[in-house]
Amino acid sequence: MGPLSGLLVADFSRILAGPYATMLLADLGADVVKVEGPGGDDTRTWMPPTRDGVSTYYLGTNRNKRSIALDLRDPEDLAAAQELAARADVMIENFKPGGLARFGLDYASVSAGNAGIVYASISGFGSGPGASLPGYDLMVQAVSGLMSLTGDADGPPFRAGISVFDVMAGLHATIGILAALRHRDVTGAGQQVEVNLLSSALSGLVNHSSGFVAGGTVPFRMGNAHPSLFPYEPLPVADGELIVIAGNDGQFRKLCHALDLEHLLEDPRFRRNQDRTANREQLRPLLVQRLAAKTRDEWFRELTAAGVPCAPINTIDGGVALAESLGLGPVVESGSVPGIRNPITLSATPARYELPPPGLDEHGEEIRLWLKN
Repeated sequence: MGPLSGLLVADFSRILAGPYATMLLADLGADVVKVEGPGGDDTRTWMPPTRDGVSTYYLGTNRNKRSIALDLRDPEDLAAAQELAARADVMIENFKPGGLARFGLDYASVSAGNAGIVYASISGFGSGPGASLPGYDLMVQAVSGLMSLTGDADGPPFRAGISVFDVMAGLHATIGILAALRHRDVTGAGQQVEVNLLSSALSGLVNHSSGFVAGGTVPFRMGNAHPSLFPYEPLPVADGELIVIAGNDGQFRKLCHALDLEHLLEDPRFRRNQDRTANREQLRPLLVQRLAAKTRDEWFRELTAAGVPCAPINTIDGGVALAESLGLGPVVESGSVPGIRNPITLSATPARYELPPPGLDEHGEEIRLWLKN
């Protein structure tokens, strides 16, 4: 039994942010009913890659759920959807703001008959003037400023390699839902939780957005460099590159000792972090010259043993292999479908992996029968 066992989640979301949030809740024991339109979640068709002909994009965010296909334009299906919302502890949706009102599935309508409902809405740009804008992660990466920070300093802006703000908004929605459930435990009253991708993006830009609003500084593209630390980037070694980090003065001392560059510790240009950051162009070639003597695997072993944070630049298979070697058990199976484990470890109520990602309307008959009783 997971910590959220007994909670019924009516999942009217699709694509990524909402399904990711509900999968996390399902892993922790919630009973998630995935409501899909007649054509199914869009990500069912987002391929390649596939596993047994099914999109791995869809498989990656939909385990531990039951699926029912409902056409909200059909009176019988709409009645089933409304009954599900009336029974649910949590409802989550990512329609355009106001889009469910005509079906009586907006927060005002649902809460009128279900006062304890925690109703989570995920949008691209909120329910105000930006309500009509479509909420695609790439758009938000562009308008939030993230793309202006990604890429080489003298090159074009780039998107992040994943839909980072969809994932972040899903996490924020999960936190909001759990907070609202706690409030309901105390008061008995539900509430609406609203999350939008742009707000999640500006929050997630952390030091960069803070640098602007608190310091008046507009950050710029620096490739893999860090605006406030050096070294904190890939540096060339004999057979490629290695991430090398000196996050504080103590780590820089360890790095200098490991590289036999102790004399740099007495150089006023490099004594403190702010000095090293200001004089990175003078320090970098001194480090690179020494690092060229060995391979990334050799330096990885030696610098790690010396207490210097460093890392090879892996592909995804290497990342999974490393997690396995560290005993993190990154791969789990739900049914016969492998996936990445829930990242939250609970000592008393661990995550469960019972149901594989459902086929479209796989549980429709049983859910319809239950809703009629």
